[in-house]
Amino acid sequence: MATFPWHSRNRNYKAEFASCRLEAVPLEFGDYHPLKPITVTESKTKKVSRKGSASSTSSSSSSSMVDPLSSVLDGTDPLSMFAASADPAALTAATDSSRKKRDRDDNSIVGSDFEPWASKRGEILARYTTTEKLSINLFMGSEKGKAGTAASAMSEKVRTRLEELDDFEEGSQKELLNLTQQDYVNRIEELNQSLKDAWASDQKVKALKIVIQCSKLLSDTSVIQFYPSKFVLITDILDTFGKLVYERIFSMCVDNRSVLPDHFSPENVNDTAKETCLNWFFKIASIRELIPRFYVEASILKCNKFLSKTGISECLPRLTCMIRGIGDPLVSVYARAYLCRVGMEVAPHLKESLNKNFFDFLLTFKQIHGDTVQNQLVVQGVELPSYLPLYSPAMDWIFQCISYHAPEALLTEMMERCKKLGNNALLLNSVMSAFRAEFIATRSMDFIGMIKECDESGFPKHLLFRSLGLNLALADPPEGDRLQILNEAWKVITKLKNPQDYINCAEVWVEYTCKHFTKREVNTVLADVIKHVTPDRAFEDSYPQLQSIIKKVTAHFHDFSILFSVEKFLPFLDMFQKESVRVEVCKCIMEVFIKHQQEPTKDPVILNALLHVCKTMHDSVNALTLEDEKRMLAYLINGFIKMVSFGRDFEQQLSFYVEARSMFCNLEPVLVQLIHSVNRLAMETRKVMKGNHSRKTAAFVRACVAYCFITVPSLGGVFTRLNLYLHSGQVALANQCLSQADAFFKAAISLIPEVPKMINIDGKMRASEPFLLEFLCNFFSTLLIVPDHPEHGVLFLVRELLNVVQDYTWEDSSDDKIRLYTCVLHLLSAMSQETYLYHIDKVDSNDSLYGGDTKFLAENNKLCETVMAQILEHLKTLAKDEALKRQSSLGLSFFNSILAHGDLRNNRLNQLSVNLWHLAQRHGCADTRTMVKTLEYIKKRSRQPDMGHLTELALRLPLQTRT
Repeated sequence: MATFPWHSRNRNYKAEFASCRLEAVPLEFGDYHPLKPITVTESKTKKVSRKGSASSTSSSSSSSMVDPLSSVLDGTDPLSMFAASADPAALTAATDSSRKKRDRDDNSIVGSDFEPWASKRGEILARYTTTEKLSINLFMGSEKGKAGTAASAMSEKVRTRLEELDDFEEGSQKELLNLTQQDYVNRIEELNQSLKDAWASDQKVKALKIVIQCSKLLSDTSVIQFYPSKFVLITDILDTFGKLVYERIFSMCVDNRSVLPDHFSPENVNDTAKETCLNWFFKIASIRELIPRFYVEASILKCNKFLSKTGISECLPRLTCMIRGIGDPLVSVYARAYLCRVGMEVAPHLKESLNKNFFDFLLTFKQIHGDTVQNQLVVQGVELPSYLPLYSPAMDWIFQCISYHAPEALLTEMMERCKKLGNNALLLNSVMSAFRAEFIATRSMDFIGMIKECDESGFPKHLLFRSLGLNLALADPPEGDRLQILNEAWKVITKLKNPQDYINCAEVWVEYTCKHFTKREVNTVLADVIKHVTPDRAFEDSYPQLQSIIKKVTAHFHDFSILFSVEKFLPFLDMFQKESVRVEVCKCIMEVFIKHQQEPTKDPVILNALLHVCKTMHDSVNALTLEDEKRMLAYLINGFIKMVSFGRDFEQQLSFYVEARSMFCNLEPVLVQLIHSVNRLAMETRKVMKGNHSRKTAAFVRACVAYCFITVPSLGGVFTRLNLYLHSGQVALANQCLSQADAFFKAAISLIPEVPKMINIDGKMRASEPFLLEFLCNFFSTLLIVPDHPEHGVLFLVRELLNVVQDYTWEDSSDDKIRLYTCVLHLLSAMSQETYLYHIDKVDSNDSLYGGDTKFLAENNKLCETVMAQILEHLKTLAKDEALKRQSSLGLSFFNSILAHGDLRNNRLNQLSVNLWHLAQRHGCADTRTMVKTLEYIKKRSRQPDMGHLTELALRLPLQTRT
């Protein structure tokens, strides 16, 4: 292809814009609106057949809203139709599974306000641990049992299974000694899995043996500190067993003919299922020892539903009475807790058995202080203050079950009964842990009086005040009592000598203080905390509690001017000397600030304090810091920077940004934010000082520009630097800082060769060319309004940028370089116009400087011809089979560029456009629809004024037909 000269067509931008503007059409409120509901007219046609007459049709229409998804609800969707035609057996199984889920849900009558046992499980296992050695009995199996299961007669089968149970009780087990706590837990988990495996392999008797064996472990209190955790582990196995038995019997109630309703009654249960259920209860009744017999029967309590409507209500009192036979008060209270738990799951409405367990427990409460228990504690070397808290999980659960939706009168009666018992600190603590917070809060002074009367030796008073404080954090006491409550509590708390006891209690009461009092009282409390945990660096063992205190204080003091005026707040922060903890605390403070600070601030107290907090976060960054952590820290620091404003004191604002740059230089996102903030500051200065071109204002803007120019090179990301150079150059240009703008643009041009082939984006390596193309297109668009420097040649920045683009190594399989050259043609065409498409106020662009000078236009056209030559040369290189589609696409794109920006009255340019049209279609790679629409557009434009020459062009552009 020969070289073609470029001639830009003259553009009247205002006229073009007016012709493209949408026509305004008046619209009344009653007419169509895009947010108005759509009304669909549904037409129904049905055939009416009459005797002796041809079929006729009648139609009815209704103007109503039709939901296209409504068919899903009436069961006519494809999935519902498929299910309806499915195999009945499969449908029964599906219904069975669904029914079981609903049945389980319906039995959970307690609401979401009832804290489930599962939420307490982890806390108990973590709290009640031991370093002493433990023992466990493992079931070893029986050959006699395996032979007996083959008997054919039913009586023989039953007798054999009873013999297996006897065999188990007579010693078919192995005792493992000297187990660590973790070994013990692993053995229990193995037993749980063995239970499931035995059940899956239809070895029901073996499964029962495992459950009995595990239940026996609950009578062992040889390592008493571990008993609450042992109870949790063993009852997990019991729960598994109870679920397996219930689901087994339920599955026997379902056959191909019937499915149990959601709320079934015993009349709906077939005889086979009832017989199996009774068989399980008979087996359990044959267990000789009380504790395993109680626990195993309690685990399948729900199965009474299959036998009788009153089965559960009859069994609960009987099981409650069985517990009276357990002599150890610790074992008995956990047995009562398990019965209450099962009772709440299967029949939460049966409150009588819950209350009976509580009152029975009160009658035996004095056993705790009896000789038997005291002798046991002496043997194990356990002090009473360590022994009594072992009761708390069981008692708390019993009290929680009883108090759930209980009337006020019952709670008052229970509290009065506890009052009458001596040494009632343990009971009092459970009452405050389980009863509703509102109930406790309204009687706060009564509880304080009861706490004062408690014996200090058995259960420390500070634990009682801690429980009271937890309630007061959830519910408010009477307003007139609030100060007296705080004084009474703090009298006890501040006298505590043990730092750990002190901080555990103080942590709770800090929230009460923040909630109801001013910064004066909060400051007093913080000062007291510092006083207690500073000696011997006790704060190093109390970081979790100290962190909690910070969270509670910041949760209630959202006004940071008040928060930082609390004298002891910053000294309190100084106690966090472990870096990881200190950083977490700083993050917590900044999160609250960002969330709740509504207005920008310039308060020096806030700024100095938060700069210190942010500096602490920043200084924690090192080579090992994860990228996610860096992003989080940068987000928090940037949130602070955005909220700092000195109003029209721009110099003070810039000084703050200078200080921030020196403090946060290791976090690139923060430096980027600072550059953007300074650029905004420069633009705001220009806006506010509009018309006031004082030297001081100009000097300040130049200082902002210099700040950005100095900061950008310190950034690591190439594209980050490129975009900031361009943006800062645009800001400098907008502020009439022409030489500074040139410096930014030159810096960006010199940086382009450093762009790597691949860049990391969100942890993934991506090709950089698409991002470079986007940046360069934006850059060239900016250069339209940049005036030439008087000491340099015409379009010197455009030429320099083109030279860099030419020297850059582009991918061989990419056409991005040619797409960029096409954009450059658009730019050069716009530069040849008498008036440019856009300008910057008070900046004379080249249209004003050159005023359509012929030399300038000649240089512009030469540059166009050079770019065109590059495009045409590239099109030649694509004349290969594997690149024909690319050639067609680029040829059509170049054709459209000439059509939009070239003067097609020039014969040679006109001929070039025809050649490109043929090139696009030559190998059948062009999209026919696109070609048709392009041709229609040319014909439409030919009818506009001064566009008659396009008519002849349209005649020379044939459409290729595919055969």
